[in-house]
Amino acid sequence: MPSLRTLKSFIAVARQGSFAAAAAEVSLTQAAVSLQMRNLEQELKRELFDRSSRVAQLNAAGQALLPWAERMLALDAELHEELRSAALRVDPLRGAYRIGAVVSAVAPLAHAVVALKQRHAGLELKLVSAKSGELSAMVAAGQLDAAVLVRDSRRPPAGLGWTALYEEPLVLLAPSGSRAGLSRLLESEPFLRFDRSERTGALVERALRQLKVPVHDFLELNSIEALVELVRQRVGVALLPRLRRARWEQDLTLRVLPLPSPELTRSVGLLFRREARGPLTEAIAQEFAQQQA
Repeated sequence: MPSLRTLKSFIAVARQGSFAAAAAEVSLTQAAVSLQMRNLEQELKRELFDRSSRVAQLNAAGQALLPWAERMLALDAELHEELRSAALRVDPLRGAYRIGAVVSAVAPLAHAVVALKQRHAGLELKLVSAKSGELSAMVAAGQLDAAVLVRDSRRPPAGLGWTALYEEPLVLLAPSGSRAGLSRLLESEPFLRFDRSERTGALVERALRQLKVPVHDFLELNSIEALVELVRQRVGVALLPRLRRARWEQDLTLRVLPLPSPELTRSVGLLFRREARGPLTEAIAQEFAQQQA
């Protein structure tokens, strides 16, 4: 069967009436086009051109071949267009991924994952929960594709990227009914501290240094919800990031006091391997942005 390239040259010769003009159209030399036409005639075992004329004019066999050749090229173009369209229709969000999150971000990440899976049937996501430092190490080691975690003061390790998702300002939580101001509450009430070995605990410690208020440590936990519950039970007060889905202001058992320094906030974002950055990390960030809207 003639090659598509040969048929393209044949059609060009028929249209131009000259091997030289056809060669210019298909970006070949005249000699190459002439060789293609001779090979085409040998393959079909018939002459295709009227060689009694100085013009490259098709004979009856050539005239019969021309619509067939044009149909073949049209079908080839149609096939390539269909393949290109099919490639564009393939969902880029497909495959299996492992995404991590700190405990306080598991719920919003789960909501984002559910929304993504509803729109992308070929997407498989497994969620892992751990501390921010552990998640960062897992992303760096390639054990996770990305993780929603608390940013520390250092720059991301080499090869890792960061996309900020939301900010959570530090607030003082006190039992409802308390009337004292922020400094007085910190000085007089038992202090319920978040784990100082964690990034959130380090932020709390920085806030206390800025406030220059002595506190009476009562206990130290690595759970925001557990500390909130202890405040509800009137055990003490706590400096905590105001979780973006929390409704503490509407909680009749709590009193929420903002800090005087607005820059004391916890930054939560998506840590990812730069080489793995793509539609998934962008889609997760977009879902978080829509949740905030």
